[in-house]
Amino acid sequence: MPRKAISTGSIRAWAFVHKWTSLVCTAFLLMLCVTGLPLIFHEEIDGWLHERPPLTALPEGTPLLSLDALLARALAAHPGEVPLYLSFDTDRPVVNVTTAPQPDSAGSAMHFLSLDRRTGEILPAPPAGGIMDLLLQLHTDMFLGLPGMLFLGAMGLLFALAIVSGVVLYVPFMARLPFGALRREKRARVRWVDTHNLLGITTLMWALVVGLTGTINTLAGPVTDYWKADRLAALSAPYAGERPARAETSVDGAVGLALAAAPGMRPQFVAFPGVAYSSNHHLAVFLQGATPRTEKLLTPVLIDARTGRLAAVAPMPWYMQALLLSQPLHFGDYGGLPMKLIWALLDLLTIVVLASGLYLWLAPAGRRNARRKGKAA
Repeated sequence: MPRKAISTGSIRAWAFVHKWTSLVCTAFLLMLCVTGLPLIFHEEIDGWLHERPPLTALPEGTPLLSLDALLARALAAHPGEVPLYLSFDTDRPVVNVTTAPQPDSAGSAMHFLSLDRRTGEILPAPPAGGIMDLLLQLHTDMFLGLPGMLFLGAMGLLFALAIVSGVVLYVPFMARLPFGALRREKRARVRWVDTHNLLGITTLMWALVVGLTGTINTLAGPVTDYWKADRLAALSAPYAGERPARAETSVDGAVGLALAAAPGMRPQFVAFPGVAYSSNHHLAVFLQGATPRTEKLLTPVLIDARTGRLAAVAPMPWYMQALLLSQPLHFGDYGGLPMKLIWALLDLLTIVVLASGLYLWLAPAGRRNARRKGKAA
């Protein structure tokens, strides 16, 4: 696009947008990039800090205990509590059970147990808290809960607008220079402008993807609540007037019915009545694709919690699919370690872009202050 295609007034307007959207969000984006860097490798770091205990060596083909028996064992460890979730490890015969005094209990009141599916042995729990948990909470909500998440989502939108406005300004600016030119013979500020522009355009698509998926992730709570009020409420209409159900049916039977209703998939987790991912009257068996390409796509199958009958196969609406797909994409959890390394490199480059932009804004201000002091002297 030739330079004359954009008027001077338009360039000034876009420069104003780029300057102030960048300034407002830069400090928070730097925090997100710095905390996000180790979170890209959260599985590897957690495995290094808290090595999983090896399972008891047993002959191959040892039969697995029923899910109902494992659930009963988990509940016996915490009498008086109710099950919230039951999930499956993908790489070993282990189930994980989350219990609490009530379905809507706070996270601090919940208990998490991992059990060997072959022996029923309760496995040692990893230490609670830790540096990675602190980094994750700082990264997601700055320890402020939903208000913090929504605030960071707004910063993500400002970041996207800063990127778009930066591209609009980059096109006419580079019309008179070769692409990616670094004018090393110029003064330091010009060299930093060229570096900022080159790294910014290099990381453009990645920054947009990570910024927008991060914004989507901050809406996880409201989006899930809307899904429950929209889709699950319609499926719960026949139960109007009934008290919330407890899980009175077999978990093994529920998982078996779900797999029969959606062949070719495998169970990822079971949500019990009353929790965020289920209704007050169903066991929700969430199935995932059996291949790397489809494993992030979930299909909930609802089982009547009292009768054990199949109630509905309820494919996720587009907004829930967007949420589920954006969560692993945000941290590069799609392509194993090679993709994580690429994500980490782009994260580091983005830190340079943000820091250089901040420097370019502060440097002129510093010179103006120095001139004022000189005149005053």
